[in-house]
Amino acid sequence: MIFAVDVNYIEGKALVAGILFEYWQGSETICQITTKIANVSEYEPGQFYKRELPCILGILTRLESLPEIIVVDGYVELGAAQKPGLGKHLYDAIDGKSIIIGVAKNRFEDTPVEAEVFRGGSQRPLYVTAIGISQAEAKSAIASMYGKYRIPNLLKMVDKLSKGNDQVSTT
Repeated sequence: MIFAVDVNYIEGKALVAGILFEYWQGSETICQITTKIANVSEYEPGQFYKRELPCILGILTRLESLPEIIVVDGYVELGAAQKPGLGKHLYDAIDGKSIIIGVAKNRFEDTPVEAEVFRGGSQRPLYVTAIGISQAEAKSAIASMYGKYRIPNLLKMVDKLSKGNDQVSTT
C-alpha cells in the first residue's frame, strides 16, 4: 500500500490528511482520513520537520499498520549536501519500516537536477527524493502516477483534503 500525506496549518492548529492507494497508476483510493492536531509548534526556519513530523506521526497511528510506501509533501534530503529533510526524519522516526518518497513543488537551494521530474508537459518540475528505494524508482513511480498535469491527481486530492476542501469526501 501507498500512503500520501499532507498537512495544512491554520492559527496554531493543523489539519492532516492522508490517502491510501494501491497502485501508482490508479485513480482510486482505498481510504481517506483526516485528523486535527492542536497546539502545533511554530515554524522554525531550516527546521520544518519539527513542525510537520508530529502531525504525520499522528495520522499514521490511525492506520492499522504502516504502509509499504509513504509519500510526503517535501524533501527526504535537502540540497546537494543531502541534509536530512522531513522524509529522512520520518524514516528514522518509524525505524525505516516504510519507504519514504518526498515530492516537493518548489526547488530547495542546491537541489540536484537528478531530482527533477517533469509531468504533463509542464515546464516546471516536481522534485523527488527518496529513502529505502532508488532515486530512479521513486522518480519513475511519481512520473507514472495518474493525471495529465504536473501534480498527480492523488497528490492534488490529499492537498485538498488537508485544506478541508468540501469537494473531497473523507472517511
